[in-house]
Amino acid sequence: MIATVYPRVLVDTGPLIAILDEQDAHHARCVETLNRIRPPLLTTWPVITETAWLLRRQKPALQRLFAGEESGLLRVMPLGENALTEFTKISHRFRTLQLQIADMSLLLLAEQQELTTIFTLDRRDFEVIRKKARRRILLLPE
Repeated sequence: MIATVYPRVLVDTGPLIAILDEQDAHHARCVETLNRIRPPLLTTWPVITETAWLLRRQKPALQRLFAGEESGLLRVMPLGENALTEFTKISHRFRTLQLQIADMSLLLLAEQQELTTIFTLDRRDFEVIRKKARRRILLLPE
């Protein structure tokens, strides 16, 4: 059986931390999933900021995050100058979830770039988003 290779995948904070921190409980699962994704992982500055904050005491993992673009692991995508206006719309549409800005930024980027695959450990919020958005969103790991 040939494994599916996923192109153009958005990455959320959880898997990014798990990939960069070998001590993370989800490390093996996320690295295994990463091996099925065509790099780079696409992300946003809010996700990078959240990840850096959570890794702030783990210097080697933090340095790997900072080297992510140069190594080819990551590509930080622009959200555009109207991002805050779009966040307002997203937060209203999904008001019952109380989404973090990082999650809203991934939703905005998915809409802007017509991306349908998100690498996340946040199943609770993204499952609801998938249903409410009424469009196909594939969540990895499956």
